[in-house]
Amino acid sequence: MGDPSRKLNRRQARQLMDTAYLAAATALLWVALYYLPVGSPLFRLALPLPLALLQLRHGWRCAVEGLVVTALLLVALMGPIRGPLVIFPYGSLALWLGWCWRARSGWRASWWLSWSVGSLIGVAGFLVRVLVLSVMVGENLWVVITSAAAGLLEKVAGVLGLATGVELAQVQLAALALVWVQNLIVVLVLHVVAYWIFARLQAPISEPPQSLRALVALDPL
Repeated sequence: MGDPSRKLNRRQARQLMDTAYLAAATALLWVALYYLPVGSPLFRLALPLPLALLQLRHGWRCAVEGLVVTALLLVALMGPIRGPLVIFPYGSLALWLGWCWRARSGWRASWWLSWSVGSLIGVAGFLVRVLVLSVMVGENLWVVITSAAAGLLEKVAGVLGLATGVELAQVQLAALALVWVQNLIVVLVLHVVAYWIFARLQAPISEPPQSLRALVALDPL
């Protein structure tokens, strides 16, 4: 017979179950993002939400455990390179957003803080993925992409009769700016979706600032 003192209580059992299910949901979304031909924008948008919900319900420790379980599961399913990439930026973004949303009040709960830092986490995750892929193929993909873009801009400018001479550094800065703007939009949509959905799951997030209430008021659910 086992020691009765080692039995899980109801709260611990729920934490264990939520960690397992939400980590598995994150892993399935990552696999779907790679292998399904449709639905990529929705999968990218949904990826940080399960682990953020886990942190809202049970705290940062369970969220970190869930991220570790997700990464280990994906290593088994997809290999040691593609699997851990879920951490950059989706896992890191989930931990950051969950940490901010759990506060519910005070400076930590500010949407401006979670939104701005979350967008920077997204940019950093994008650069990490480019770096890993560059190592895999043995070539600097960022330079290849931006060089091709610079050449295309010069050709378009030549066809239109405009002044040419686009520098690679300018193209790289413009590309980084576009990546940042994209992540600004994605993280804002994550805030709005979480505000709509998590309250129905008894895990509400912090309230939006007054200037964004008109957007949040457009609740389709």
